[in-house]
Amino acid sequence: MQLPVRFERYRRDDGSAAIEAAIVLPSLIMFLCLAIAGGRIVTSQAKIEAAAEDAAREASIHRTAASAQAAAQAAAAESLADQGIDCSSSSVHVNTGGISVPVGQVGTISVAVTCTVPLSDLLLPGAPGARTLSATSTSVVDMFRERQT
Repeated sequence: MQLPVRFERYRRDDGSAAIEAAIVLPSLIMFLCLAIAGGRIVTSQAKIEAAAEDAAREASIHRTAASAQAAAQAAAAESLADQGIDCSSSSVHVNTGGISVPVGQVGTISVAVTCTVPLSDLLLPGAPGARTLSATSTSVVDMFRERQT
């Protein structure tokens, strides 16, 4: 059965692809931005953990608490810069109590690195502008190494 001409225009689907794209495309772009934000957070966390390990190891080879503190600060900053982490703010806290342990006993040095990773450049609505990530690492001080107090 043939429809009258006035009903033919309702059966055509001209422009439906554009409408589908207008509905689906924003959600696809938002999903892509979420995936990029998640990836940035995960990789940044791994790099911050590596910086904490580098700083703890560097501090554990020094003989005084002051030099260990300075070495850990420098090693963490260098490691973050080498790995391409752009922290809007960062801090390094070093526990040098293991250096004062007498020779022959095991001491440890722990370093906590905190970094605020910016996410505002992703243009993701509802996402925070930055995420603060932190990592802690511990390194053993050589028990037979001479120490200065």
